[in-house]
Amino acid sequence: MTDIKESVGSMLGLLAGYVGHRTVATGLRAGLIHALAQHGPATPDELAERTEHDPFYTFAWCRAAYGAGVCDRQGDVYRLADNLDTVLLDDTSPAYVGGVFKVLEQPEIFDRFEASLANGERLWWDGCSPDFIQAVGGTGRPFYRRLVPDGLARVPGLEAKLHSGARVLDTACGSGHGLVMLADAYPNSTIDGVDGDAHSIDVACGTLKAKGLQDRVKVWDSPLEKLAVSEPYDVVINNISMHECRDIDAVARNVKAALKPGGVFVISDFPFADDDEGLRTVPGRVMSGIQIFEAQIDDQLLPRRVYDDLLTRHGFTDLGFASITPMHALTWGHA
Repeated sequence: MTDIKESVGSMLGLLAGYVGHRTVATGLRAGLIHALAQHGPATPDELAERTEHDPFYTFAWCRAAYGAGVCDRQGDVYRLADNLDTVLLDDTSPAYVGGVFKVLEQPEIFDRFEASLANGERLWWDGCSPDFIQAVGGTGRPFYRRLVPDGLARVPGLEAKLHSGARVLDTACGSGHGLVMLADAYPNSTIDGVDGDAHSIDVACGTLKAKGLQDRVKVWDSPLEKLAVSEPYDVVINNISMHECRDIDAVARNVKAALKPGGVFVISDFPFADDDEGLRTVPGRVMSGIQIFEAQIDDQLLPRRVYDDLLTRHGFTDLGFASITPMHALTWGHA
């Protein structure tokens, strides 16, 4: 039995986590973390001058950041803790988690959930703000960075096929950054993208144009439950979006129909805990927060094994899987 001191300690730990989260989120939005990363250690007064913030408020933030482990301190000089310039700021790194802080701060997560708790009113991506979609796009990039090329190389025989030239479809392509990574990594392959949100397709078109890929990469708007292609693909990818499909069986059927015989379907997703022990790990607890938004779009994250069952049910063969990180797993099968 847990005694009351342990119960209090557990709840205080949650409060400390909340304070740390808000400290990081504030530091990101206000440019404090960026200023320490770009210009190096500083006293609170120097940091306030760099960022044009109030010195006393900046001092309070610095102490909170030290307490949260965001900063180290020598005397009254604060510096960003080791590796956090990458972890919190570099959205091109597979280790980037700074975007998650931004997503969890958006009103579409906890604020809207609490306001709709009684009536259960659902949401869809076209009802989300551009700020929310941009923030989510930022969190998806590290998943693509881990997927392309290292994650895809875990699928037997796939890397050689992609380098020699394959037709690749990125389903739920979002803001298009994954399309850019695929096009850069596999210049001999044809890369296409599809997404069910018209705004995301508009953003993807802008992303591709900025990289000079607008003539090479084709994108279109379609729900995956209604996916149809005129020419089959060698590879279909879905990155952190399969769990959001309203009907994953319909999507699996459509993907199989969109693949050439022997083509491969790669699902890259959060591996949600399927037992109580996993749910209380740090990754499990973070993913439980993500579930708050997922509930509003009428779905939930799925345990990885669910995808084995899904692919088997629809006739995919030679299944395999790989754990990339505790919050990122691949599952694949062949048509």
